[in-house]
Amino acid sequence: MLSGHSERPYTKVVAMRVYVPLTLPGLADAHRTGELGPGPLTAYAVTPALREWYVSDDIEELEYAALGRAAQASLRLLAVDPGAPRRRVVVAADVPDREAVADPDRGLDPSALGEVRIARALPLDRAAAVHVDGDDAEADVSAAADALGAADQGDDDARFVVDGADDHELLWYAVQEIGGLLEDLEDLG
Repeated sequence: MLSGHSERPYTKVVAMRVYVPLTLPGLADAHRTGELGPGPLTAYAVTPALREWYVSDDIEELEYAALGRAAQASLRLLAVDPGAPRRRVVVAADVPDREAVADPDRGLDPSALGEVRIARALPLDRAAAVHVDGDDAEADVSAAADALGAADQGDDDARFVVDGADDHELLWYAVQEIGGLLEDLEDLG
């Protein structure tokens, strides 16, 4: 042992990037309270099932697929909240691996690909970025949220409308920009 240094085992916390779907009111609540929650939270990540479905070893492609799954979940949140501004919101955050748990019973269920549960509220200081639709996506996202129920029932025309939201890339914002982003969007609304 070196003089002046205590021995302690080296422990490394393995972090997983998760993508938490929200709405703008949900983002405003997180900004006000300093956390995403309460738990349990549903998020999306690069899980074994997502890897198998996407068939890629490129981590950036896999994370983009997880982000896309979270954007679809955000659309579902908009469908049940008609008062929320029609923009998908996803917060990317890093959590210890052990805190993001996939449901093994759902396996390759297409609706659960990449889905993980986080048992408790997630401090906003763990967020790495925020992804939000631009104003050019608002009409397509609104139409997609309205068509989601029919698409789930197998209506091909409605599915086409829902898929139209995916034509819009979510814009990237640094966490420190959340307050300004919310103010700008409030001024527009």
